[in-house]
Amino acid sequence: MHGVLLWRTNQGCHWINSENRVFEPKEVSQLVTWEDGRCTADFLSSLPQPQSHLNVASGFGCATVFWYLKNRPEFLQQYDAAGTIQDYVVSMLCGLQKPLMSVQNAASWGYFSTRTKTWNMDILQEWGFPIHILPNVVDAGCIAGRTSYEWCGIPQGAEVGVALGDFQCSVYSSSPGSTDAVLNISTSAQLTFSMPEGFHPEDHPSPPEAVTYFPYFKDRYLAVAASLNGGNVFASFVKMLVQWTAELGLESSDSNMYSKVISAALSVNDTHLTICPTLYGERHSPHSQASVSNLTSANLSLGHVTRALCRGIIENIHSMLPSHRLKESGIKRIIGSGSALARNAALKQEVERVFPFPIVYGKDVDSAVGAAMVMVQQQP
Repeated sequence: MHGVLLWRTNQGCHWINSENRVFEPKEVSQLVTWEDGRCTADFLSSLPQPQSHLNVASGFGCATVFWYLKNRPEFLQQYDAAGTIQDYVVSMLCGLQKPLMSVQNAASWGYFSTRTKTWNMDILQEWGFPIHILPNVVDAGCIAGRTSYEWCGIPQGAEVGVALGDFQCSVYSSSPGSTDAVLNISTSAQLTFSMPEGFHPEDHPSPPEAVTYFPYFKDRYLAVAASLNGGNVFASFVKMLVQWTAELGLESSDSNMYSKVISAALSVNDTHLTICPTLYGERHSPHSQASVSNLTSANLSLGHVTRALCRGIIENIHSMLPSHRLKESGIKRIIGSGSALARNAALKQEVERVFPFPIVYGKDVDSAVGAAMVMVQQQP
């Protein structure tokens, strides 16, 4: 939902005639995702202030385009359309001359006012931004068009919804009530709950804060603590162990190592070892780094280190949106979701230790499921 893909109108793909018709990219750029780090803090500080409640971060679509504008302007001249990768797929399926983007994805690109549901055209034009590549924006849940061809068994003429924010859809799939918060840990980590109807954030950036407000559905907002450090940190830890093992002349796979380190963590009920897991910084604190403290000869085991890492990941997201704020907002239950949380029993134990709420683990919490639910419920 933050990433950007550029393409040429009418040349973004070619359709392959086969029993199950499919399309392949043609005049399309590489995808730049939210994990891209080319927009440094100095570069971001050189950009104009957006007329939006959301600050702009590295990996956000408009920030990436600004980087190309400054560093590789000839690259941008090859394309006349842009969107998230989901918007690209919708455009190709429907043969759109101008891509459409939902309010959710537009807000995730930066330089978009969720109050007026418009791009910051005056600001962008003044700074030479190629505004002609920006998609038209519609509400989440709108129909973008119809399939131009039969595609993977879906008939020609089938309605296609505008692409939605994967995070919002993941939350929606859990069907949270007004007193539920959703904790999702997959590549990154998010803790969120729905704001009351009628809530609107101020239409200007605030100082970097751990909690931001994402547009949800039907003009509602989610309060979100969006950490850049979740399952990716645990994956980096496992990768490091596999690499060390190889350097010692032994062989081990990532999947085998995952099961061993989780098992080791489950053998340790508590530890005084402390790991700050901000290996990738945080958007509200980009210069944060990971650290280890309280290291002693008694807690050097794999179990202690893995237990401390799991605890650190949960305590980090808890520090961004603490329990007292959840209680003040009327939260009484947390729904746990995400692949990293589902596969790691030690991580679940730390969630239950840190948060003083009943924890329910969702069985079908998935962005694709949420997107389907949204579109079905939009129908008359």
